[in-house]
Amino acid sequence: MSDLRTAAMSAKAWPFEEARRLLKRYEKVPPEKGYVLFETGYGPSGLPHIGTFGEVARTTMIRRAFELISDIPTRLICFSDDMDGMRKVPENVPDPRQLDAHLQKPLTSVPDPFGTHDSFGAHNNAMLRRFLDTFGFEYEFISATEFYASGQFDDILLRCAERYDDLMAIMLKSLRDERQQTYSIFLPIHPETGRVLYVPIKNVDAAKGEITFDDEQGREWTLPVTGGHVKLQWKPDFGARWAALGVDFEMYGKDHSTNTPIYDGICRALGCKAPEHFTYELFLDDMGQKISKSKGNGLSIDEWLTYASTESLSYFMYLKPKTAKRLWWDVIPKAVDEYHQQLRAYATQDAAGKVNNPVWHIHGGDVPESRMVVSFAMLLNIASVSGAEDKEALWGFIRRYAPEAAPDTHGDLDQAAGFAVRYYQDFVKPGKTFRAPEPNEAAAMRDLAERLRGYDGPIEDEALQSLVFAVGKEHGFEPLRDWFKALYEVLLGASQGPRFGGFIAVYGVAETITLIEQGLAGELV
Repeated sequence: MSDLRTAAMSAKAWPFEEARRLLKRYEKVPPEKGYVLFETGYGPSGLPHIGTFGEVARTTMIRRAFELISDIPTRLICFSDDMDGMRKVPENVPDPRQLDAHLQKPLTSVPDPFGTHDSFGAHNNAMLRRFLDTFGFEYEFISATEFYASGQFDDILLRCAERYDDLMAIMLKSLRDERQQTYSIFLPIHPETGRVLYVPIKNVDAAKGEITFDDEQGREWTLPVTGGHVKLQWKPDFGARWAALGVDFEMYGKDHSTNTPIYDGICRALGCKAPEHFTYELFLDDMGQKISKSKGNGLSIDEWLTYASTESLSYFMYLKPKTAKRLWWDVIPKAVDEYHQQLRAYATQDAAGKVNNPVWHIHGGDVPESRMVVSFAMLLNIASVSGAEDKEALWGFIRRYAPEAAPDTHGDLDQAAGFAVRYYQDFVKPGKTFRAPEPNEAAAMRDLAERLRGYDGPIEDEALQSLVFAVGKEHGFEPLRDWFKALYEVLLGASQGPRFGGFIAVYGVAETITLIEQGLAGELV
């Protein structure tokens, strides 16, 4: 452990860079509260999505990195803003029109359309917790409704009343003139309708801790700012929550970055130190557009996990979080294979290599062994040429290539085989386009088939790759990648493919000869 800690102090991996920055916060005096607090936020107006996973996964990576370099205890809070008013009725719930009468009520005051929980907010909070528990995240859950109603937020809310003018000054600078006329950091909850009101505040009595306002009908009301009678607008709420909890670290997407000075300013105006933050770039769909929950573009977490493991998704989340990335179907096979490449490398690395390896951060140092003796890309290609309908069909090829492999001893490979068949059926098969070979390509392929018939060397990736390489060179392909592209397009129906020597080793020499003959005869087109 000491070697890892020493290596971590200079590791270039971004979670360690963030952890060291956070540690500097307490290099002179340890935290009075006795721990370092990480927080992630959740808006429960919808179900958890792939961005929620990414935020908690990345925060957890930084937390683990911090725990390696420091002995200060840590906590992670997942905070649900379930007191937010329901601005529009989601269409993906049973009988959505039944919720029309509850617009602008806090989500925890809206009936659960699914009929399983006390409120819509409670239902979505349960979905969040189940979601996080499924992936094994260690966290504590806080509901904004309970936080306000229980009095845990009262001290800060009273301080907000005391420093109302200072907080308003921060907010008004960021608003247009017409919005400034009606804006208040406080949103009262109407005592009769239960709705969150966006109305001007006539008076703030800091001594009594009360606000006075007129509702939409012009009736005057006075409410205490404490006890859940009033909530803060979302931007002030962000900074005030940091102050109330003593948050030390929170990350959020680039779309929040322009608000960072506001969040920090609110927190400092309330007499507390603003946390460290980390802004990550957003995910893009196949057209390079930002992924949106309302549009439904891009991949959902369920869609990713239909075709690959959770660890491959964590690996994708680890990579370059400050760079916008396409989150589309074609990134899945690459993420799976790169994740297993890193697993294999980890076993041979020294301490410095280990702490810079993504798998240390994915597994918190408890890194498993990869049993993927066949790559995911190769499984896809074998599924493609064999027309596999289930993973047992792939195991026939796997066992011949790697006799020591079996589903019960190579669980990750067995799981990947199932994923590969599903991915092939849904994405590869519909897009396969074969072509007939050009005369020079046909001559080279006949030569390759003849050499394979007489081949008596080892059935190994490198030896067979050398043979394929030699045929391409001798037939004058320049650049040589045109030879491999021809093999892929004629025999596999795709413009890209695996190392062809490895493909032959797994698929079989005799089977590859037959495939070449089918391609030459035009039977694949």
